[in-house]
Amino acid sequence: MKQTDIRITRVTIDFEHYDYRTVMKFGGVEVDQATILNVHIDVVSREGKTGRGFGSMPLSNIWAYPSQTRSHDETLGSMTTLANQFAQLASDHDDFGHPVDLGVQLEHRFLENATALSNRENLDPPIPKLAALVTGSPFDAAIHDAYGKLHGVNCYQTYGPEWMTHDAGHYLGEDYRGEWISNSVSETAKPSMPLYHLVGALDPLDEMELTTPTDDGLPNTLAQWIRHNGLTHMKIKLNGDDVNWDVQRVVKVDRIASEVQSERGIDTWHYSLDFNERCPNVDYLIEVLERIKAASPQGFDRIQYVEQPTARDLQAHPDNKMHRAAAIKPVVIDESLTDLETLLLARDMGYTGAALKACKGQTQSLLMAVAIKKLGMFLCVQDLTCPGASLIHSAGLAAHIPGVAAIEANSRQYCPAANRGWEQRFPGIFSVRDGSMDTRCLDGLGLSAC
Repeated sequence: MKQTDIRITRVTIDFEHYDYRTVMKFGGVEVDQATILNVHIDVVSREGKTGRGFGSMPLSNIWAYPSQTRSHDETLGSMTTLANQFAQLASDHDDFGHPVDLGVQLEHRFLENATALSNRENLDPPIPKLAALVTGSPFDAAIHDAYGKLHGVNCYQTYGPEWMTHDAGHYLGEDYRGEWISNSVSETAKPSMPLYHLVGALDPLDEMELTTPTDDGLPNTLAQWIRHNGLTHMKIKLNGDDVNWDVQRVVKVDRIASEVQSERGIDTWHYSLDFNERCPNVDYLIEVLERIKAASPQGFDRIQYVEQPTARDLQAHPDNKMHRAAAIKPVVIDESLTDLETLLLARDMGYTGAALKACKGQTQSLLMAVAIKKLGMFLCVQDLTCPGASLIHSAGLAAHIPGVAAIEANSRQYCPAANRGWEQRFPGIFSVRDGSMDTRCLDGLGLSAC
């Protein structure tokens, strides 16, 4: 036990709803709105000191709870029901502990609650673990935030033995005995980091594809965005069900980027490819990569990694082994990563990297960072169209974890209304220049968001 340990004393939540500026296509589904869950948590330490923390996350049910049988409103409704139940569970949790202890304990309770809700309402499909993690993530963030603020430090200074009772082995098993989270994160944020800009499957690349300008002062085409933010990193969404379309999309992105970067005098930039599980098999992915290489060798060289090409349920699709594809480019799990077991299974199936996401929880992200580092896998931190405080949280992970090359942040493209008020408080994060964010502001108290 540590005198710095905390206990939850009060939990309140609220929701915000926003329309997207432009439609984003995700996993074959068009997304045009966001519901954001905000969580405030009051805590007290063993010494009687009090503090309050804040966490926020878009529920993103299309990503976390995909369904062919339930509507968007129904799956979102289940997640909002979970949010209210999680608030009661967190409020009733009276154990003292470090935020990682409380995060692990509450994750178990949240998952049990999600299963019970699915069984009680006979939900088909039942609430996935990923949906429960997303719903629980702002509660976890608020606990870490409150802890840092109570003790007057940034959260990333509190993950070593002077603050924690247990090392990583307590949570991850004997292979991690003697490892501390502090060995896998930095106490200070990187001073700046490149931004990964999303090139959505519906986004117009040039004037020929632009049918409905937004006329809101923000860019509409890829060329305009590159000039507007000085982009050097682009994440390209692909369909995964049409080889010709996917190949030509990447080739066209590279052609346009090459023209604009030449004008700007830039000779180095990068891509990632995101199929959102849509590839039917690894042979499809390999064909796409080989054809990109043949059509645009320099464009191929600019690809840093490929994200979640096939179905997220690895156990249900054991034939989707990535060894051959990963010999060409790093292949990263995203939706598949929900715990250490899935990380180890992915590695055995040939995946060479993993994506951390704030929407799966600060606690889980930190523990997975320890495991990914020990396993020697490629590491990145990815976005969930996070606006406001949730982007501060996500960017904080990227800026404090060594080896992460860039920050994803696409709310400025699709949901800028949810960022209003945050731009003035964190201009380095919400005003991107020369393709990078100024991340020095991410060393404030708690998770730095407020």
